[in-house]
Amino acid sequence: MRARIYCTTEHSKEMKKHILFHYDEKGIENQVINLYPEISYEVFEGFGGAITDASGYVYSLMNNEQKEEMMRMYFSKEGMQYNRVRIPMDSCDFAVEMYEAMSDSTDCALESFSFDRTAKYIIPMLEDAERMAGKHLKIMLSPWSPPSFMKTNGKRMQGGSLKPEYYEFWAEYMCRYIEEFQRRGFQVERMSLQNEPNAVQTWDSCVYTVQQEKEFLKVMHAALMRHNMEDIEVFIWDHNKERCYERTVGILDEVTQKMVAGVACHWYSGDHFTNLDLLRSAYPQLKLTVSESCIEFSLYDADDSTSNASRLAHEIIGDLNHGMTSFYDWNILLDEKGGPNHVGNFCDAPYFFDTKNKKLKAS
Repeated sequence: MRARIYCTTEHSKEMKKHILFHYDEKGIENQVINLYPEISYEVFEGFGGAITDASGYVYSLMNNEQKEEMMRMYFSKEGMQYNRVRIPMDSCDFAVEMYEAMSDSTDCALESFSFDRTAKYIIPMLEDAERMAGKHLKIMLSPWSPPSFMKTNGKRMQGGSLKPEYYEFWAEYMCRYIEEFQRRGFQVERMSLQNEPNAVQTWDSCVYTVQQEKEFLKVMHAALMRHNMEDIEVFIWDHNKERCYERTVGILDEVTQKMVAGVACHWYSGDHFTNLDLLRSAYPQLKLTVSESCIEFSLYDADDSTSNASRLAHEIIGDLNHGMTSFYDWNILLDEKGGPNHVGNFCDAPYFFDTKNKKLKAS
């Protein structure tokens, strides 16, 4: 016996028959799909990708037809329907150069704060993405490093930590970033406190212990309340999954749990899907997002697109099956080398633009 389902598609009202599973003549079930509509789990919010300085720069080199093609694939109703983007506050490794919105340690009023560098490449790409989507995209903001003067090592690169005396200053700085996007009519949905707080990188990075992140969370929450930004969701961790549970246990208590909307994870160190299960079981109120994923060319063959696509599919399916509520790919566009990247950390992306031959290519 075969079971059939009749359905329509978005583009056609014609009923079409699809065979989903069948019983063989011995009554053995094969390829069975069980549906239990009375049981519900997390709410899946959607897919997105990162608009970085590098992506925006490469985008600025393309002609209008190429821009239209790429944006249609990502953000249109006929394409992948991305509804979210992740954007760095100040520079990250995927930037043409290192930059920060202000560098004056005496300017507590942020009078010298400049949004010009973000506006140069990121904002035009974001505007085009929203035009194609026909709606506001939901933005996640993430910092890679505070300004150099706020850090123990005095530079954006190679780790270091945020000096305690600058906690409030840095929180005000991040609120100013949110305000700059809001003033331009964009919708900032959420933020993370720090990208990869357990990694000392050759690029923009900053290390937080569990206790440091917990203390800064309190300061950041107070700053958001002062600026009437109580609707901004705060995500902790924003790093690889293998330590997401321990970090969350260390940060959340009766006071801080109301300050945290979710936990952000990356995929670079392996599956660790059971850690998502632990989080979902212990903290069912939290949203679990994969905030960054890509193939690093230093680890995998850039020319082996089939295997690389399989790795990414494995990650997405595994995360979906273990409680993920949203998924952000990394750079939505890079050049033919997998950059530009100010430290040569080249990576894969769904789209590449050959800057020499002026050709757009899907990965």
